[in-house]
Amino acid sequence: MSAFASRLKELRNEKNLTQLQLAEIFNVSKTTICQWETCKQEPDFDKLTAISKFFHVSPDYLLGLDD
Repeated sequence: MSAFASRLKELRNEKNLTQLQLAEIFNVSKTTICQWETCKQEPDFDKLTAISKFFHVSPDYLLGLDD
């Protein structure tokens, strides 16, 4: 599993959000969230930035480049 996939799932679970709830927040489908969390797809730069701001972490953290 990629760092992004595992960290996104971990952050989502810490906020007690479902995949559907997260999808609604970022205006994507539940399938997209599932694909992000299973390494089948990664978000574009704009979504990555939005995710990092929402969870108050850096994009580098999400990508596994920083702890």
